[in-house]
Amino acid sequence: MKTESAKFDPNRRKWILVDAEGQVLGRLASKIAARLRGKHLPDFTPHVDLGDFVVVINAEKVRLTGRKWDRKIYYRHSGYIGGLKATTAKKMREEHPERLIYYAVKGMLPKNRLGRKLLKKLKVYAGPEHPHEAQQPEPVQL
Repeated sequence: MKTESAKFDPNRRKWILVDAEGQVLGRLASKIAARLRGKHLPDFTPHVDLGDFVVVINAEKVRLTGRKWDRKIYYRHSGYIGGLKATTAKKMREEHPERLIYYAVKGMLPKNRLGRKLLKKLKVYAGPEHPHEAQQPEPVQL
């Protein structure tokens, strides 16, 4: 018996809509990452992009457990000497709430060309509106 390897087919992709309101960040991000990779499909192949487009709304209403709003820190570097910047999760939620979900999902995807390609299929919005009505995303409860 031969092992079947799935082929890339852009017509198979679906658009799904996920409401992040009241959901825990890490649990939501792991389910989104699995959808982006295509792990929910029976013919999942690790090196092929089989996943769906994911539109996340209400990113500003995502939850964190415990004291993570004050203790979870996101780091970035400007590229200059001494240019390390630190931001707490609470401050990031106030300024850019969509980045919380973006960074959480990014950390759960492969760190290679495929991972960067998969991340482009993730669309995150702070409020309940999104500009992807033409794609007719189907609401999915994750």
